[in-house]
Amino acid sequence: MTDQVTAQRRIGASPDVVWAMVSDVTRMGEWSPETTGCRWIGGADGPQVGARFRGDNRNGWRRWSTTATVVEVEAGRRFVFDVAVGPAAVARWSYTFEPDGDGCVVTESWEDRRAAVSKLLGGVLSGVADRAEHNRTSMEQTLERLERAATADGKA
Repeated sequence: MTDQVTAQRRIGASPDVVWAMVSDVTRMGEWSPETTGCRWIGGADGPQVGARFRGDNRNGWRRWSTTATVVEVEAGRRFVFDVAVGPAAVARWSYTFEPDGDGCVVTESWEDRRAAVSKLLGGVLSGVADRAEHNRTSMEQTLERLERAATADGKA
């Protein structure tokens, strides 16, 4: 099984605009097909190293929550966070934003950090047998929806 998945898309908006959208995790439910919402926790109110947020997820009738910790922030260029369920590591998600003419290329990456038993339990609890392939499809949908949002109403 693949331990890392990457998806990429050119978006006709500046890296600063798209970075601001992605790093405002409270908006993630607008474009992710699995994450229904996120909220900052522990006094955090924005993207900074060490800030934590809770993510609520759904696949069909199955629902679960995770806690994420921001590990890298470079405005307009990079946003990275680690995800856990309780004390168990789940994944590292990263987004990079590269200028490209009048827009940018966004790269979304997922790195599986689950232990073998967590992979087995995660598949049962989330209803996703092949997490890498599921995330590849979801990431493509996420970037497509992010593009639509970033270029809507002349924001680009």
